[in-house]
Amino acid sequence: MEPVVSQYLHNLEIGDILVSGNVATAAIFADGDAGPDYLTLDEALKQHLGQVTETGEGGTVPELKFINSAGVPVLLLDGEELLGAKQNRILNATILVKEKSETVIPVSCCEQGRWRYTSRDFKPSPHVMPYSVRQKKVEDVTASLASQRGYRSNQGRVWDELHASNVHFHVNSPTGAMKDLFEAREEDLQECLQAFQVKPGQKGVITFVNGEVAGIDVLSRGAAYATLHPKLIRSYAVESFEKRRGRTRPTAAKARAFLAEAALCTEERYPSVGCGWNYRYKGEKIVGAALVHQDRVLHASFFRTTRTNS
Repeated sequence: MEPVVSQYLHNLEIGDILVSGNVATAAIFADGDAGPDYLTLDEALKQHLGQVTETGEGGTVPELKFINSAGVPVLLLDGEELLGAKQNRILNATILVKEKSETVIPVSCCEQGRWRYTSRDFKPSPHVMPYSVRQKKVEDVTASLASQRGYRSNQGRVWDELHASNVHFHVNSPTGAMKDLFEAREEDLQECLQAFQVKPGQKGVITFVNGEVAGIDVLSRGAAYATLHPKLIRSYAVESFEKRRGRTRPTAAKARAFLAEAALCTEERYPSVGCGWNYRYKGEKIVGAALVHQDRVLHASFFRTTRTNS
């Protein structure tokens, strides 16, 4: 593993474990605010320093255009949702968009039944794709990169997984929209947000479902993580409320073992769509990705898979 990433994982500190039902979290801490300054997607859009549009009047499902008019880069997080235009989309990878630039960004559709304009620009969303679907998308984008097809997801798989979640939770969504799943679970999600409030200096979160590690997300800057914290909690919690199979006790030892396993993954490096390098990881039962720029890890995420990778 790239020394910058392995050392970063090794130096992460794990906070106290908090529990709400069958979901548990531990805050992740790291020394200092390392690396370049940047805005999050929500900050850029809400301050009118960023704009997301279709690539042209006709649009194309797997690509959007991001216009950064800010004087600093903007960080777009893997799995973040964008609402509006011809259909809602989610980001296929974490991207640092250079200041004062326009970038075509790779996305997936998360609203299968709509292809018509509801707005000219995209709006920010309070949601990141459910972690179990995001894990599968990470696998598919990694496979696409290995096949030299770029940051493409398996769009059919994304639709199938989101449809299955809506069916399982009895969500009636006329357009198969991911956001409808979250809105249907809002009361439960609010309980989780109250239980798992962001801590001072927190840079990331490791989440357990039924006592076992589900995944981890860590960012380089505490202020950026604080902005994204509610989205990430929602992502890990939304499908987890009814997954109550033989729950065991979440422990810091399990969190440390997961980080050690992540450090043993095989690694491939690809040029990012924006600034820096995108690293992709695969282990026996783990997948992940990291964005590295100026020798700093800006975002790293790893997920437990449900099958053995070969």
